Amino acid sequence: MKNFGKGYGRVAAVHARERARTQSPNRGRLRAGVLRIVAVAFLAVLGVGVASPAWAAPSVIATIPLPSVNGVGAHSLAVSPDGTKVYVTADRDWLYVINVADSVVGSPIQVGNDVRGVAFRPDGSEAFTVDEGGYLSRIDAVNDLWIDGNYTYAYTRSIAFSADGLRAYATIGTCPGSLLGGLNGVIPVGCSPAGVAFTPNSERAYVTNRGDNTVTVINVADDTFVGSITVGSLPEGVAITPDGAKAYVVNSGDNTVTVINVADNMVLGLIQVGAGPLQVAISPDGTTAYVTNGNDGTVTVINVADNTVVGPPIQVGQFPRGVAFTPDGTKAYVANGWVGGVPSVTVIATGLGAAPAPAPAGLLAATGANAPGLLAFAAAFTVVGVGIATGARLRIIRQR
Repeated sequence: MKNFGKGYGRVAAVHARERARTQSPNRGRLRAGVLRIVAVAFLAVLGVGVASPAWAAPSVIATIPLPSVNGVGAHSLAVSPDGTKVYVTADRDWLYVINVADSVVGSPIQVGNDVRGVAFRPDGSEAFTVDEGGYLSRIDAVNDLWIDGNYTYAYTRSIAFSADGLRAYATIGTCPGSLLGGLNGVIPVGCSPAGVAFTPNSERAYVTNRGDNTVTVINVADDTFVGSITVGSLPEGVAITPDGAKAYVVNSGDNTVTVINVADNMVLGLIQVGAGPLQVAISPDGTTAYVTNGNDGTVTVINVADNTVVGPPIQVGQFPRGVAFTPDGTKAYVANGWVGGVPSVTVIATGLGAAPAPAPAGLLAATGANAPGLLAFAAAFTVVGVGIATGARLRIIRQR
């Protein structure tokens, strides 16, 4: 295992090469593209006017304040599969809806008790939230309305869907016990599971375990234990590259990111990031990882090709947590605990495509609530394993 260093000047060429490699089978074009980027960089040093390369440095283009009723900051967020809206869990009981086109915040949806994780179905029809109080809510993601919900287990912290939409896992962060709710029973994960991510082919799931500094790997087809990987201190978020080659695990206790080779589950190395890192997201083109650093209010940018930190960190709001990219990769959204006493979302122009115009920080009054009741789930899905003995669980939801 090795510690990866920092890379600064190479980033434009690296992104250009990666884009050319993944989008064109013509190697001659690839070589020409690389030579063009090198030429652009050389001319820029000489002060000669040339066209800007496709990749540009990321920059903050908007800060969107959210209403605060309970005095609690934003936590997690998810961008809809069509890229038109962002769901943000914040202020203890609320799910906020942000319109990507104009950054306007719509009427919030009341969802639970100390809400944490949120995830869209891959088809964009529904979204689910989980919370520390053990309530799982289902949302009509087309009309932004609460549908129904049910109590499961306390300390539910994160939720993720498989790419094929057939499975969803939600972590229940208790310990000891370290049990995983399965289709036909329970299987072990580590102590106090926090984050979960599926491989793009929906075959494996990676679960971070804060209590024992490990990642549990699950075979999704039969919910069986594949292996356990030792990572850094207090692992939180986890994300997997679009090609399924690497998993990035954020270690909040030692300010690092562990890089795992998915093919053999071996640790490739550690990347030093900011203070108190919490979550990570990978850009849709697979070139860049964004890591939120809760204790210093920044986002660290990582070049996925060589696992180096790119440039200085991006300053966002206070105590940033959740992070997600739009499907086209041109924007990233960061959920901040506080900015001047108000929870907020920072919008970053990533520079990975055509840079979007700065968006206004729109805000509407908090009206309407769609409060949940203790309703049984509709026939669309079922929670498997409710009533299993207490312990750390990864809740599994399956579609009927």
